Amino acid sequence: MIPARGGSKGVPLKNLQRVGDESLVARAVAASAAAVDLVVVSTDHPGIADEARRCGARVVDRPAAISGDTASSESAVLHALDVLAAEGVEPEVTVLVQATSPFIDPAALARAVRRVLDGHDDSVLAAAPTHVFTWREVDGRAVAVGHDAATRPRRQDREPLYAETGAFYAMRTSGLRAAGHRFFGRTGLERVDEATAMEIDTPDDLVLARSLVAGSAARDAIGPTSPAALPGAGVLDPIDVDALVTDFDGVHTDDSAQVDAAGHESVRVLRGDGLGIARLRRAGVPVLVLSTETDGVVGARARKLRVECLQAVEDKAAALRAWLDERGLDPARVAYVGNDVNDLPALALVGWPVAVADARPEVLAVARVVLRARGGHGAVREVADRVLAAHDERESTDQGGHPAVAR
Repeated sequence: MIPARGGSKGVPLKNLQRVGDESLVARAVAASAAAVDLVVVSTDHPGIADEARRCGARVVDRPAAISGDTASSESAVLHALDVLAAEGVEPEVTVLVQATSPFIDPAALARAVRRVLDGHDDSVLAAAPTHVFTWREVDGRAVAVGHDAATRPRRQDREPLYAETGAFYAMRTSGLRAAGHRFFGRTGLERVDEATAMEIDTPDDLVLARSLVAGSAARDAIGPTSPAALPGAGVLDPIDVDALVTDFDGVHTDDSAQVDAAGHESVRVLRGDGLGIARLRRAGVPVLVLSTETDGVVGARARKLRVECLQAVEDKAAALRAWLDERGLDPARVAYVGNDVNDLPALALVGWPVAVADARPEVLAVARVVLRARGGHGAVREVADRVLAAHDERESTDQGGHPAVAR
C-alpha cells in the first residue's frame, strides 16, 4: 500500500516529482514489486493514479475525507484493504510504503515481509542505526537523551540507537485491523543502511536526492567502481568465512550473454573481480565456482582465475556438500553467493548465504548478506574484499595484537 495524495504544501505534487529518471511514485512501486504480490497506490489525484497504473500498480481512489493534511497513513491503508476485501482479496501481510523515501532497499523490504510471514514478528519497521548524541530542551536547558552527558565514549564503543526511516512497515493484516495502527504485537526492527533513510519533505531534500542520483550516474558512465565508492556506501562489514563459493551467471556476469551465429556464447566479466579472487588465493582462502551452466565459458573463466569449478551441476546442494566434505570444511563457515532460485538449496546449506544486489526476491529474502554491487558489476570483488577484511582481522588477533577495526 503506497499512500500518495495530491496535496503537498512543502513540495507541490511531491509524489510526481522525479528523482533520476523516475517519479517518486514509480520508484516506490518498483521497490515494492520485488517483495509483494500486489502493489496498491491509494490516491486522490488523477495524475498520480495514471502514473501508478503506468508502473503496473493497482489504484484505489482515496476519499476526500481521508486525503487532507491531518489524515493518517493508516486511514488510507485500512480504506484500501476494505476495497480489496469487498473483491475477495485478503492479504496475509500488508506493507505500508512511503513514496517520499526515494532510496528504499528492496532486499530489506523483502526481509521484513518474510519476518512477518514466518511468524517472527507481527510488525516490522525500517530503522537506520545512529550513533549521534541526541538532546532535548527542558525549561531552556539541554538534557541528554539516550546517553550520559558526563561520559563521551568513542563511536565504536557505543551501542547504536535506531532512527525510524519511514520508508516501509510490514504488518500482519489481521493485527493491523485489530489495532488500527502500524505498531502492535511483537514489533521488530529491519536494519537498513543510513544512506537509504532519506525522506523528501522540502525542496532542498529533492535537490539533494537528485544530486545523489546524478553523481552515481556519472560514476557509472566512467565505469564500474568499487562498491565502497558509491554514495553513502559507509563501512562494509567483514564476512568471516574459511571458503567462498559462487554461482557464475548473474554473479561473475550481469546474467546476459552474447550468442553468435554458430551458437557460441560470450560473457562480460570485470578485471577487478579477478583481482579480488587473486587476493583470496594468496590469502589461502579456497574458492569454488558452482554452476548449472554447461557452456565452456564457465570453465574457461575459472581456469583464468585459477580456482576450482564444478559446472553442469543439477543438484547444487549435493555437489556443494560433497566438496565441503572432501576438504573438511564446516558449512557454517562458508559463504555462497547467488542470484536466482536455483541457488536456494546451496544458500540454505551454508552459514553465510550471500545475494548480489539485483538477486531475485526469493534469494534476497534468505540472504544473511546482500551485497551493494550487482552481478557482473563488482559483486565478486566486494565479497572478496569483505572476506579478506575478516581474514586480516583474525591474523592480527592470532599474532597477539588487538583485533583490527573493521574496514
